[in-house]
Amino acid sequence: MVEMEWPGSLDEYSKLINRMNIPRVVIDNAVCETATLVKVDSARRHGILLEAVQVLTDLNLSIQKAYISSDGIWFMDVFHVTDLDGNKLIDEGVISYLEKSLATIHCGKPAASNDLTALELTGTDRVGLLSEVFAVLAELECDVVEAKVWTHNGRIASLIYVKDCNSGSPIKDSLKIDTIVGRLRNVLKGQDDILYAKTSVSMTVTHTERRLHQMMFADRDYERKPVLQHSDDSPVVTVQNWVERDYSVVNVQCKDRMKLLFDVVCTLTDMDYVVFHGTITTAKDRAYLELYIRHTDGTPISSEAERQRVIQCLQASVERRTSQGVRLELRTTDRPCLLADVTRTFRENGLNVTRAEVSTSADVALNLFYVTDALGNAADVKTINSVREKIGLSCLKVKELPLISQQKTEGEEQGVGVGGTVLLSLGSILRRNLYNLGLIRSYSQA
Repeated sequence: MVEMEWPGSLDEYSKLINRMNIPRVVIDNAVCETATLVKVDSARRHGILLEAVQVLTDLNLSIQKAYISSDGIWFMDVFHVTDLDGNKLIDEGVISYLEKSLATIHCGKPAASNDLTALELTGTDRVGLLSEVFAVLAELECDVVEAKVWTHNGRIASLIYVKDCNSGSPIKDSLKIDTIVGRLRNVLKGQDDILYAKTSVSMTVTHTERRLHQMMFADRDYERKPVLQHSDDSPVVTVQNWVERDYSVVNVQCKDRMKLLFDVVCTLTDMDYVVFHGTITTAKDRAYLELYIRHTDGTPISSEAERQRVIQCLQASVERRTSQGVRLELRTTDRPCLLADVTRTFRENGLNVTRAEVSTSADVALNLFYVTDALGNAADVKTINSVREKIGLSCLKVKELPLISQQKTEGEEQGVGVGGTVLLSLGSILRRNLYNLGLIRSYSQA
């Protein structure tokens, strides 16, 4: 039995309700030969599906297949997961942590403070922008501990966690915060982004990748024309209404990758839609999602304008994390101005950073950069080699893009189509639930 930790703000009645609705978690390695089954049963509330998926993706687990089903006020999720190498989960420590994390998603406990100051930045992307941002932070004696940077449709969103270089503490001095915000806003504005550059400081701990989605959504990146067209990898999204059951049916077909389900569910949740039923399957390097959704008030999508907006937003949610360019990994001893120096070298050699992940642990910096040339095309090999020589061949290495495991889970050998196998499997789930609720007399009538 997992011991619960309740927020101090909860009264005894709320704690009782939470105890009654504790998710039941089963992790099974016997049913499927190629994946570990993770089953979660819980009382349904808005956002709980996202929290469950978030637990899996934060552990870097690959979701090969999933089934989502609601029955009244209860819901059941079944995930077929593997590790990054495509293997079943066998580490007892990982399994135990997974069980505890999933069993506590209904507690509503706040995230623990990490004693860092969060900087949120959005603006128009340009070559060298990240270099200018890190140069300002270095000049203002801000130590960058963690950071994530996304670019999409010519826009950039970044969440940077910093502390004071001298004290090692969060930055709370209002005058210094005002200086940081003002300097960064000027950098983001450049010469032609006066209206759309935004900078803010927060002491609130949040889930970084969910916050990046929210920032780009608020920036309306989905409405902007893409700088480059990548038709081969562009996601195909369709939305139709199932009038008889008051559902809107969302279909997504795209190249499979890590955290795909998280990105889609995150966007739907923050747009105030609830996923009642769904199937997620993968075949080779493709992913197929079919989700039956409603508004939080129980109504389906009601207009053509809303339908188009959902399509645009889901396409953007898939594309934001799509990695364009060469993946460079920097692993070296952390030091002041490291990021400013490295990104300046990128800028001086005409490389643009399309995505970045920065982390430090025990004075060791591990930074990932995806870079293209100034026009967004593949970077020249000679340029990459020149940059590596300047930064250090042993520190900066070229890494292959992450590969999605192509092992087939059971039942996928026959091929999957968004309107075929997925629809049939989900249809059976819906008929069963309608039958259990007494809304139909037999499965065949649904």
